[in-house]
Amino acid sequence: MELRHNTAERLEIRWISVNGLSIRTARRTNSSGGTPLVIFNGIGAALEMLLPFIDAVPDIDVITFDAPGAGRSAAPSLPWRFSHYAKAAARVMDEYGVATVNLAGISWGGALAQQFVRQYPERVDRLILGVTTPGHIMVPGKLSALLHMSHPRRYVDPDYLKRVAPMLYGGKMRTNRLSASEYAELMTPPSQLGYYYQALAGFGWTSLPWLHRIGQPTLVIQGEDDPIVPAANGRILAALIPRARLMMVDCGHLCMLTHASEVGAEVERFLAGRPAAAA
Repeated sequence: MELRHNTAERLEIRWISVNGLSIRTARRTNSSGGTPLVIFNGIGAALEMLLPFIDAVPDIDVITFDAPGAGRSAAPSLPWRFSHYAKAAARVMDEYGVATVNLAGISWGGALAQQFVRQYPERVDRLILGVTTPGHIMVPGKLSALLHMSHPRRYVDPDYLKRVAPMLYGGKMRTNRLSASEYAELMTPPSQLGYYYQALAGFGWTSLPWLHRIGQPTLVIQGEDDPIVPAANGRILAALIPRARLMMVDCGHLCMLTHASEVGAEVERFLAGRPAAAA
């Protein structure tokens, strides 16, 4: 398990106002320059959850934020669609003075990343979609996992998380209880309202009709043993996005954390325009 967080002390935390909401953002800069990587996180997740992955790409300029209602960001007064979250993300980019980025979305954030590249194609050079789906029309996850995903209790009750982590996340969480404990340490509870609003954002949303229009080079990352997002979803995305390549990871829904070094190395190759690692 690779739940290090050496990056934490190097993050520049910044609060910005988006549509009257106070949004917590963060940037990890480096001297190498290059196009920043903006990361959209999973449902309810605070930016600290990304630290193991950010650690694994040390030479990349990274920008991320707590989505409205997640982490320490304020929740909107009414539910938002993905298009509204995409506008908020564009506002974060504007605040940091970056016009064009590489974009990564994880789980719920992967759906948001697809919406963002549809709304703002000129602002995305390369796209990374991690353990995500084409939306409402997808190969469904296991019912037991989806039931645990339907509420934010795992973010507020560490003992509950440790009990449900194997059936919820699969992969190493099935056999390594220490992994679940370390994962829990990275959690900041979202507001309940914000969590449910994020869930509602995807109701009826699907990218299937327009995936073929995504022109950016795309890396799809998928866990083989993912109860939430079955592996078939990653294969569908990679098949329908014209310039996509697929990375399968021998783990579950948290493969970008549990296999951060492996995934990070592939992300660096992809962003540099180099071929994928040999299988």
